[in-house]
Amino acid sequence: MTITRFAPAPTGRLHVGNIRTALHNWMLARKAGGKFLLRIDDTDAARSKEEYVDAIHEDLAWLGMQPDMVERQSLRLERYDAAFDVLKAAGRIYPAYETSQELELKRKVLLGRGLPPIYDRGALKLTDEERAAKEADGIQPHWRFKLDHDEPIVWEDGVRGTAKFDPAQLSDPVIRRADGSWLYMLPSTVDDVEMGVTQVLRGEDHVSNTAVQIQMFTALYAAQFSAASGAPNELPEFAHEALLVGREGKLSKRLGSLGCDAFRERGIEPEALIALLARLGTSLSVEPIANMKDLLETFDLSTFGRAPAKFDDADLERVNTAIVHQMEFAEVKDRLPEGMGEDAWHAVRPNLETVGGAHDYWRIVTGPVDLPEFSDEDRAYLADAASTLQWGDDPWAALTSALKEKTGRKGKALFLPLRQALTGMNHGPDMGELLPVLGEEVARRRLERASN
Repeated sequence: MTITRFAPAPTGRLHVGNIRTALHNWMLARKAGGKFLLRIDDTDAARSKEEYVDAIHEDLAWLGMQPDMVERQSLRLERYDAAFDVLKAAGRIYPAYETSQELELKRKVLLGRGLPPIYDRGALKLTDEERAAKEADGIQPHWRFKLDHDEPIVWEDGVRGTAKFDPAQLSDPVIRRADGSWLYMLPSTVDDVEMGVTQVLRGEDHVSNTAVQIQMFTALYAAQFSAASGAPNELPEFAHEALLVGREGKLSKRLGSLGCDAFRERGIEPEALIALLARLGTSLSVEPIANMKDLLETFDLSTFGRAPAKFDDADLERVNTAIVHQMEFAEVKDRLPEGMGEDAWHAVRPNLETVGGAHDYWRIVTGPVDLPEFSDEDRAYLADAASTLQWGDDPWAALTSALKEKTGRKGKALFLPLRQALTGMNHGPDMGELLPVLGEEVARRRLERASN
């Protein structure tokens, strides 16, 4: 069974980049008839907050992406300890004692020589006596995973094609801090092993992480770590999608305004956000598709491109407007002003950018409306309109047809004074649909008022 995962750290609200990753993993699972796992990566106790855990669940629910399984890393610390002990016994984890200042100095020296800033494995050169002396001085080690330099790391990436890394050109990653807390690499690998994750789809900024984690998978399988959990000794399939950028470059400075909470406040429909992000960065055109089934039918990693995917608020607003124009009354009735019925919704819907905009147009119906200054000629014309108004199946067509024949007016001179008198606006909903919503009594009263 296909199992994908979305693994956010609860250190802030989900932003548009996270949402896109979650969506694509959800779609990958749904299309394959598999399962979508939400894993809360909350090993950083100092920065993780329950309010953000709740917000992640709230945002995914708003988007219609309910997970099939939920796990929390903070409840699995003993599993990471067990993996640590197994890899340490196998000689794949070793202690290192350099301070952050010492590591930064080494890095600067290498860069100054025009060399890649790769960790020199200085900790492996220490004798047992030297290590004991450091610990006697109160220096606690951090721990690194020892990469195997014998073979290149190769995998077939679902987006990038064949990926190949020389492990000698990678630093042995720090997996555990001196205080015993975990970094991302090992817990993530242990979880993928034990939770049976079959597809890892994430941003291309994780490509080098994947190279390292492939060796971690292999080391854990070699140590038969997964045997106790019953998970198969198979690597997941990996795919790395291009990152999102804005029209002017990176999105990072604006991510705070690109979260689900901000989108909701702006009146963005979840279907619009999904329609945009589902195809952003692919060869498929972005269309206002509200039906997830239709989006799933065309979802395919082979359509994903390597170029950065450009997120533009204007595109989102365009898609949102088109989605709103498709929405039926039953979908929105609980969000409309009190008293606004289906006829009114259909009348104003073509003019809306958000569902919330219906409140502004409903005020046209409930009144009062502000009138412009009419000329004497237009006031006489509106008085004529008030007396000519006859109610029937299509009162607007009947009124304008009678006035055209009676006054000889046409075009703007025929229609605009009527719209202004009835709505207080120069433009807006189709009057043929809006006039029946106003009703005969209100319409006649407004025409008479404008004629005085």
